[in-house]
Amino acid sequence: MPSVLRQNKKTLALALPIMVGHVSQMLLGLADTVMIGRVGTTELASAAFANVIFNTFFVAAIGLFIAVSVNTAYEHGAKRDQEAAEILRNSLSVAVFIGISLALILCALNPLLYIFKQPESVTILAPKYLFWLALSLIPAVPALTVKSFCEAKDEPWVVFWIMLAGVALNVALNYLLIFGNLGFPRLELVGAGVATFISRMTVLFVILYYLTTSKRLASCLPKKWIGWLDEEKIVSLFKVGSPTTGQLTIAFGSFSITALLVGQFGNTALAAHQIALTCTALIFMFPLGIGVAVSIRVGHCIGCKEAETCHPITWGAHIISFIITGVFAISLILFSPAVARGFSTDTNLVELSTSLLKIVALFLIFDGAQAISMSALRGMRDVIIPTILIFFSFLVFAIPFGALLAFKLEYGARGLWIGLAAGLALGAFLLTARLKQKLKILRGLAKGLKQN
Repeated sequence: MPSVLRQNKKTLALALPIMVGHVSQMLLGLADTVMIGRVGTTELASAAFANVIFNTFFVAAIGLFIAVSVNTAYEHGAKRDQEAAEILRNSLSVAVFIGISLALILCALNPLLYIFKQPESVTILAPKYLFWLALSLIPAVPALTVKSFCEAKDEPWVVFWIMLAGVALNVALNYLLIFGNLGFPRLELVGAGVATFISRMTVLFVILYYLTTSKRLASCLPKKWIGWLDEEKIVSLFKVGSPTTGQLTIAFGSFSITALLVGQFGNTALAAHQIALTCTALIFMFPLGIGVAVSIRVGHCIGCKEAETCHPITWGAHIISFIITGVFAISLILFSPAVARGFSTDTNLVELSTSLLKIVALFLIFDGAQAISMSALRGMRDVIIPTILIFFSFLVFAIPFGALLAFKLEYGARGLWIGLAAGLALGAFLLTARLKQKLKILRGLAKGLKQN
């Protein structure tokens, strides 16, 4: 236990700025949701639909961020600064390509949103918002790549403050552009999209300035930025990033499929889904931030050949996650009506949102457990088997089970969310069992090295 507590202090020291940074980014989405909800239920449903489409494609970029964190952590643990610098140079080139490509795909998809058979009012409004979200990917992907690099180098605080300032800027621009305050035009849903684009572009410029002028990062910057890409570094990024993208695509895709199914129950159901999803995603940022720190620390330990330390790091993180998600679960059970009323004054919407938030409370602990286990496995570069486990938990089990409850047993939107809760519980059990197996192997290898 003393070893676990000691490692928890180190994990929390790294996790705190990452965790709060993730939460700050979710607050950006929360601000959009709350402010758009004040405009109207149809606008909120349109934002929900647009975000479903956006997030489904954005997971391709998240795989890159995680790969940058894991690979940089290995090089940092082994004290190879120039190798880390080459990871940064190559990953930024990939980030620019991914950002532009995703933006073009989303813009091309915009005129075809009617194929998802959502309410007509939603299909009319959503493309205008989605267009600006798509453009915001061009600055967002490189900026978040740099953020991942700095965190893996144990320099998370400055990028945290930059990202937090970006959230504040976005909220201020929302106030001006959604509602037309202080003489600005009232753009409503489009204003939220424009605000997101401007704030993300500003964050990119500031974070690049910090990266190139920081004395603490000077030793791990590339000696030259322009040059041929390193095939080995690119392949290494994709070896970690591609399966990770698969995992995230399955998880996010499951929520996206759920949103499309919920849309068949009308605007109110879709808006309630957005409220529940926003709260879920916000709370999930806490165990996710701890998970990112665990992934980095596991990478550091393996890089400097101290693999036996992975055991107290990972189980300590599980304890932290359990405490945090447990507190949120109890809070949601007690205060879900007040939370729902914070988003809308529509009585029907508040009632349905309250019931969904209580279901969210039931699966938060499992959500946190699967995040920690999956992150620890990524730090060990174990990504193929976990992808299969996630596929089974969500697509083979959760979605069909939720659809059965929703449509056959007539539970409606509640049934779909119960299905997601069951899938998360199964995923947490399978991933944690896999983690236990891998930790046992690592401890055996570490003992063998010591004996030799």
